[in-house]
Amino acid sequence: MSGDLHQPTKPESEPVWHYNDYALTGAQFLNAMVHFYRGEMERANVWRTRLDTTTNWAVVTTATMLSFVFSDVGRPHFLLLLTMVLVLLFLIIEARRYRYYELWSYRLRLMEMEFFAAMLVPPFRPDPRWAASLATSLQTPHFTITFWEAFGRRFRRQYQYILLVLWLVWMLKIYLHPYTAPTKQMFIERAALGVPGEWVLGGTFVALVVLFFIGWWTSDAQRTSGEIVQRAHVPSPREMLHYLVDITSRQRRFNILRMDDRLVYVITTRGHEIAEAVLHELSRGVTRIEGQGMYTGEHRDVLLVAVSPRQVGKLKRLVYQHDPHAFVIVQDVSEVVGMGFRKPSRAMA
Repeated sequence: MSGDLHQPTKPESEPVWHYNDYALTGAQFLNAMVHFYRGEMERANVWRTRLDTTTNWAVVTTATMLSFVFSDVGRPHFLLLLTMVLVLLFLIIEARRYRYYELWSYRLRLMEMEFFAAMLVPPFRPDPRWAASLATSLQTPHFTITFWEAFGRRFRRQYQYILLVLWLVWMLKIYLHPYTAPTKQMFIERAALGVPGEWVLGGTFVALVVLFFIGWWTSDAQRTSGEIVQRAHVPSPREMLHYLVDITSRQRRFNILRMDDRLVYVITTRGHEIAEAVLHELSRGVTRIEGQGMYTGEHRDVLLVAVSPRQVGKLKRLVYQHDPHAFVIVQDVSEVVGMGFRKPSRAMA
């Protein structure tokens, strides 16, 4: 009878990739991905170093010019204005470099989240869509963030302080040299640069205000993947201005001056509990669609919830309080018409 018993044979590893009659096994595929990850990490580190280099240029140039201008009372104050222009040029260069850095870091995060992290949690396999996203990025590279988001992020992190210091020191230079200005009129006259001093002072102030406006107006843009970003909702300048101009209507307070709304898909096994929480705590409608996990074959509820950007963080907290294993997809939408959002009459106007 022992001759009738057979040990189960292990299935041969199937190749996952073919090219010119060559087959790449699973182990070879993982080895290739590890080397690819290391290569992308090296490229991201190089561009991150280039960001630090540009910032160092701005700091060194500012420190050198401050020492030079204040070393002699006869040194002209407009040198500090030229330094501000040069620092702004460094900021523009750094914003461009930051966009390239974000491209490489996007690929790294894609592999970390959808490939490596997926091996650590059930069902212990990467999402099949991650490879398509990575292949698209390799075949047709495109920047993952806009220039203005990159400009604003670098401005808020470093350059706002450099430019503000330069502007204040420039005014101090006008006031102190060649001697302390005894009157306001003399202070204004010293600022003249071929045009009246009022124009020079006003122009520099307006330019600084515009830079701060651009830098902080983009603070709610969080498409960056290469940095640790506060994902919990922090009121943006756009929302704060929104509250100031409209405090009488609760309905309009959630809609005017907002660039877009969010459509959230929640895939969960506790759809009823989550829907009740959304209805009572967020005062938002919920649409439930019955679904089925194709890998596990288990029943799933797919909840569709349209919310404002400021409610996304609270919605996520509600979902994971009731179902830590829920799957949440947040999608930008250009317009939501209906109760709780824009009125149909306004949308069709």
